[in-house]
Amino acid sequence: MEKKETRGQDGLTLEEAFARLEQVIEALESREISLEDSFRIYQEGMNLLKLCNDKIDRVEKKILVINGEGGLDEF
Repeated sequence: MEKKETRGQDGLTLEEAFARLEQVIEALESREISLEDSFRIYQEGMNLLKLCNDKIDRVEKKILVINGEGGLDEF
């Protein structure tokens, strides 16, 4: 069975968004970044973080749990 990736509004999968967040953190930790660039990159990171949180929330709502009668209920 082929894995179907869900992409967000900006076209990133959750894994791609996490990878970009890692790049954002590295850039912000750099001492060679200007103040203007750090604000721009920080804003990008906040947008990525919101995207990740939204995706995780949607997945959590779709998770099924077994109820007391042995049936499945959405989490």
